[in-house]
Amino acid sequence: MTDNREIIRRTYEGSSEENGKNLLAVLSPDVEWTEAEGFPYAGTYVGVEALMQGVFHRLATEWDGYKARVQRYLADGDHVVAFGVYSGTYRATGKAMTAHFAHLYELRDGRIRRMQQYVDSAKVLEAMR
Repeated sequence: MTDNREIIRRTYEGSSEENGKNLLAVLSPDVEWTEAEGFPYAGTYVGVEALMQGVFHRLATEWDGYKARVQRYLADGDHVVAFGVYSGTYRATGKAMTAHFAHLYELRDGRIRRMQQYVDSAKVLEAMR
């Protein structure tokens, strides 16, 4: 059986296409995904479709080269934290950014049940202005 740290790692460390497929395969149908207050896509998205439309579709269409590169994972039972750096260029302004993040995941039976984002939103917003 794959451990929770490995499940989360697979959603970050391949190509964008691989990461997307791996994420979809491990999302709970009723996932609760919370983007940080102050982040452009702030709020809690419940369910896979809401998450895909509210976050990932927007990232794919509003940014060029948007990436989340993880530098470290910490795991404790059903919880995994990924620490890393976002990067990308906002299409509407042509401005690039890098911003540190932490993602706290809660898994149940090998599926992502919840995610809470912590991020330096100011760096992201600067690129959007």
